[in-house]
Amino acid sequence: MSHHLDTPHAAQTGQLYLDDLFVFPGERGTVLVLDVNSSVTNVDLQPGFHHEGRYEFKIHINGSVMEELTYRVAFGEFDGQGQDLTVSVLTGADSREDGAMGAVLAQGRTGEEVTGQGLRAWAGRITDPFYVDLDLLATVNGAVAKGTKLDRSAWKPEQAKNTFAGTTVDSIVLELVDDEFFSDGATIGVWAASKLATDAGGWRQINRAGHPMMWPIFWPTDTDFSNPANTRHPCEDLAQDGAAIAGAVAGAVAATGTSQDPEAYGWSVARRVYPDVLSYEVGTPANFGFAKINGRTLADNAPEVMMSLVVNTAINSGLTPDTTKDARTDVFPYVVPVAR
Repeated sequence: MSHHLDTPHAAQTGQLYLDDLFVFPGERGTVLVLDVNSSVTNVDLQPGFHHEGRYEFKIHINGSVMEELTYRVAFGEFDGQGQDLTVSVLTGADSREDGAMGAVLAQGRTGEEVTGQGLRAWAGRITDPFYVDLDLLATVNGAVAKGTKLDRSAWKPEQAKNTFAGTTVDSIVLELVDDEFFSDGATIGVWAASKLATDAGGWRQINRAGHPMMWPIFWPTDTDFSNPANTRHPCEDLAQDGAAIAGAVAGAVAATGTSQDPEAYGWSVARRVYPDVLSYEVGTPANFGFAKINGRTLADNAPEVMMSLVVNTAINSGLTPDTTKDARTDVFPYVVPVAR
């Protein structure tokens, strides 16, 4: 089939690029949100979700090294109005097997609330709740990539503009009702993966997401999904890439003069972001903040937190949660749908 991985550009689509991952408490349970297919580049934007792909939420329970649950969402072809969707769950060893089918929990259409056993779901095009000034990010990118002093002299917080203003993404929202896994006090670790069918009949992991801003800060040029981080499992992160992350951070903080022991600080950052799994204590307020990372809400200023972390100095992004207050709601599906 022409859109499988046998062609060089099969995987290079915004439909498979995971722009964001959020985990927070909702009206009835724990909410998981992933976003793909941003309009920010205005290049080759395909409508809807990839009909030959899969989108998976991977759930680790109470610090487990491997996922114990996988919620898999698959879509039919875009028919000009929307797409059929199916939500399945895989448990135990099956949650780690692409060949396992799992149990179907819900079926429906994009743009509509879909209810099923233990969950409700929604998928469709939304106003992007993410906010950052890419000019500021570029200064951090430069310091991390080149090991040079952070230079923000040409950028002023009072002049900050949200580069993502007016942009849209395709979003998948799952709200999981409390059960034996999602009970108050349980700690879960969440990451997401996009996968694409291959001509050989299997599946290839194309992209993954856990902590916010990992790709924009550490792999900003990975537009062809060639970085090994795309296909790794989080349990391999620290061993395979910890030294690279630690070294990049150490170079930036050494040049900027924000740490007396840059190497030690670099490793502290590597161990904080690896494994790249977003942790959350079920039933508690979510917050991706400086003091603690506990899930992530649609309002959290994650870029400010992550940029400050990697250069070991406070960075004022010039933007606040009010920047995107019209892109989120307090009721399901918590995002703001838009017409295609």
